Amino acid sequence: MTRSSRQRERERESETKTDQEAEGVRECSECGSENLIKDSDRGELICDDCGLVVEEGNIDPGPEWRAFNHQERQEKSRVGAPTTQTMHDKGLTTTIDWKDKDAYGRSISSKKRSQMHRLRKWQERIRTKDAGERNLQFALSEIDRMASALGVPRSVREVASVIYRRALKEDLIRGRSIEGVATSALYAACRKEGIPRSLEEISDVSRVERKEIGRTYRYISQELGLEMEPVDPKKYVPRFCSELDLSEEVQTKANEIIETTAEEGLLSGKSPTGYAAAAIYAASLLCNEKKTQREVADVAQVTEVTIRNRYQEQIEAMGIHS
Repeated sequence: MTRSSRQRERERESETKTDQEAEGVRECSECGSENLIKDSDRGELICDDCGLVVEEGNIDPGPEWRAFNHQERQEKSRVGAPTTQTMHDKGLTTTIDWKDKDAYGRSISSKKRSQMHRLRKWQERIRTKDAGERNLQFALSEIDRMASALGVPRSVREVASVIYRRALKEDLIRGRSIEGVATSALYAACRKEGIPRSLEEISDVSRVERKEIGRTYRYISQELGLEMEPVDPKKYVPRFCSELDLSEEVQTKANEIIETTAEEGLLSGKSPTGYAAAAIYAASLLCNEKKTQREVADVAQVTEVTIRNRYQEQIEAMGIHS
């Protein structure tokens, strides 16, 4: 191919590219593939199937500096953390470091130290403009504290914060304690995210009684229209088996017992934690890894009577004679 023909070919590709950009089409002009890869080092858009350079000279929207590890990236970054619902101001606040050092790590003078102390004090005061924001700050800190004690992931805290903010906006907190609504929001978030925690576990880390948590939760879920599916007892099995130090075989057998007996309608109206505990107790007997009813009841936070009753129903439904 001569130089002039190559030039004409490039002009045709350029025209095709311009037409594609105008129409918003992102596909290879050679083979029609939409499997395009962006090479940020060369500033090119390449077809992964045939290797054609679809676009070249792309603008790099990234930073002008280079970083080779996470620490360097954090040090050179000029932006803060992303916004979060778990803070009353969504994280859009100024942070004054508690260390009395300057940007180079050198200690500052006593005059500057007293000035920074006053700045920190005023910073803490002006972060909340009224009593409503102070209450929201307290509620979100309570949610964070309880979530940490329960060991639930960050996503649950975010959902709980959103539910609490919705309750606050709908004025559902009037006449109820802040701790009660915050705890109920966390319980609802756990169920929403498929990481169920029983009311007993929630009340253990809360400063509110179990009865009030249940009452507030029912009210909030009804007023906000939270669609909650019944908790599947199988979601409790891995955690309970882990705490009881039982094998994978027992866990599988317990899930099998729950599935079989639930199909016969035994689960209807029963506590999911008690049902899971009874299935684990039955599975431990069948797999010769016997645990006492007391041990299982302590882990599941149910009574031994509940385990005995559910256990009898389950083994009868399975056709097993004790």
